[in-house]
Amino acid sequence: MASSTQVSSNLSLAEFLKLPETKPTSEYIDGRIHQKPMAQGKHSIIQTRLSTAINQVGQPQQKALALTELRCTFGGRSLVPDIAVFEWSRIPTDEDGEIANRFNSYPDFTIEILSPEQFPNRVIDKIIFCINQGTKLGWFIDPNDKSVMVFQPNKLPEVKYNTDILPVLEVLADWQVQTADIFSFLKIK
Repeated sequence: MASSTQVSSNLSLAEFLKLPETKPTSEYIDGRIHQKPMAQGKHSIIQTRLSTAINQVGQPQQKALALTELRCTFGGRSLVPDIAVFEWSRIPTDEDGEIANRFNSYPDFTIEILSPEQFPNRVIDKIIFCINQGTKLGWFIDPNDKSVMVFQPNKLPEVKYNTDILPVLEVLADWQVQTADIFSFLKIK
């Protein structure tokens, strides 16, 4: 298994944020730059369909917004969750009332989808960091195991399979989703 590319860095977070964006994107974690792996088919379809499902529930009544590959800078790190969900009241806006380009806060709900090239513990560390900074909910989706590990403040992680109901943000309480629903996104017929 290969890991995301790690580049040694003597850059500060402020200096990192001035660099041009890379493809695939890079993150700043504990003074080091890590380039995320390029998304592959299973990762990409889960990311696209899951963010769409969240937005179908959250956007119409302005409860929450799911954004993919959004840079979130907080707590001395600059992370790019696969899906970052913000409660509507926490979405930053600019002086024109439009969504801001920079998000200098943790997401309310962070979702990471394991790619074949990633080390699970590095991805889990990002979710735990977010939870420790104020994130209310984290999902670690493993397409190979067909499981979702759930992270919540002040609770041990739980692994959910098949028909297990997944916890969601309180503002999305009307949305009930099972683990199997996440992996049904992989079927294209």
